[in-house]
Amino acid sequence: MTPILQTKTPLHFINPDKDALVADFVGKPLNALRTPAFVVDRALFAKNCRKMHENARDWGATFRGHLKTHKTVEGTKLQLISNVGRASAVVVSTLMEAWGVVQGGLVADGTVKDLLYGLPVGLNKLDDLSALHAEMTKYGGTVRILIDHLDQVKFLEEYERAQEHPKKWSVFIKMNGGLQRAGILPEPVSFKAFMRRVFASPAISVFGFYTHAGYSYASTSLEQATSHLTGEVRLTNDAATMALEVLADPFVLSVGSTPTALSASAEAKLKMTSTLNGTLELHTGNYTMLDLQQLHTTLIGRPQISQKVLATVISYYPGRGSDGLDEAMCDAGGIAMSKDTGRIPGFGEVIGKSWKLGRISQEHGILVQVPPDPESGRTDSALRVGDIIEIVGQHACLIAAAHSWYYVKGSDKVVDIWIPWKGW
Repeated sequence: MTPILQTKTPLHFINPDKDALVADFVGKPLNALRTPAFVVDRALFAKNCRKMHENARDWGATFRGHLKTHKTVEGTKLQLISNVGRASAVVVSTLMEAWGVVQGGLVADGTVKDLLYGLPVGLNKLDDLSALHAEMTKYGGTVRILIDHLDQVKFLEEYERAQEHPKKWSVFIKMNGGLQRAGILPEPVSFKAFMRRVFASPAISVFGFYTHAGYSYASTSLEQATSHLTGEVRLTNDAATMALEVLADPFVLSVGSTPTALSASAEAKLKMTSTLNGTLELHTGNYTMLDLQQLHTTLIGRPQISQKVLATVISYYPGRGSDGLDEAMCDAGGIAMSKDTGRIPGFGEVIGKSWKLGRISQEHGILVQVPPDPESGRTDSALRVGDIIEIVGQHACLIAAAHSWYYVKGSDKVVDIWIPWKGW
């Protein structure tokens, strides 16, 4: 791409203003953007959302969209509403995302009716979550929370006892499927004791059981991902089965990660042989954008990746690399790309060129020449100082979080600006 140099820093770059950014960039070619620039292909993003609605439908589940990857009003609407399905449940990772949903009008207009705060609840979040609960209920909406420890139950009870109008919290029990990140283990004796205490709480109403198969990112085939999906269902269903011995109640079994959700299908449903003690819910988020980590699973192809970072080549070093190959420097480093790695080597691939982002510092990256690979699309070895290149990185969620706004493309021009919710 031929660069168009930018020389000014408008005030609305420092304090992002959508209207001003739209006026600056909508209709402009991508090579008019100051780099590093995060670009989202709206058509691909929407296509990925439609496909996940199909997966949930074919697998026999409701759908809950995770907003943590894009963190935007516009992306939420595409996640929940398509020409093949409609959902109204979301999960968020931060309270800023939750308030972004409310302040963005998504509750008032009925787009979002069910919001789950997707971390085990912290005592210091209860005031904020209560205010959020009050705002959601104005429109008939629901706030749900996760618990995985009895101290959380105690905190909720103490908090509600101090309120003028105590309420019951709708709760998912977070289950640990082996990732060792959060959740309670389904060991029968201790788990049943846990459930007896939870069911007896005046501050809690158990909605269902929730797990996330983060380990499924290591999948390298549809069969492996489907096996992980079946394992998620088995885990939550076993929990529901034990819970039913304590209190007979209908439960929601909420499962999903991007690899397991991508494997959800009518065929995958046939592999579940146990009777379900609840209804299935599929949750996932990264699938909207995708990245090299997901590419390695073999469940997607490069044409499905809807995000990329534009960077400018700012210097060049002939013969400096291994085996006498060239290196170059670009203006996208760890802050623009994240320092997450994956099973595909490097921190990113340069689209259409036989280069990868091999090393990164805070504000710049070192591009490393690699042998051409027609299968991956890396065939053009030419790089020049001043070139604008397109990089697909390892982990879209962290990359997106680094950018103050996204340039949304249609064809090769900017058609919109999305400003994500920042903070916690």
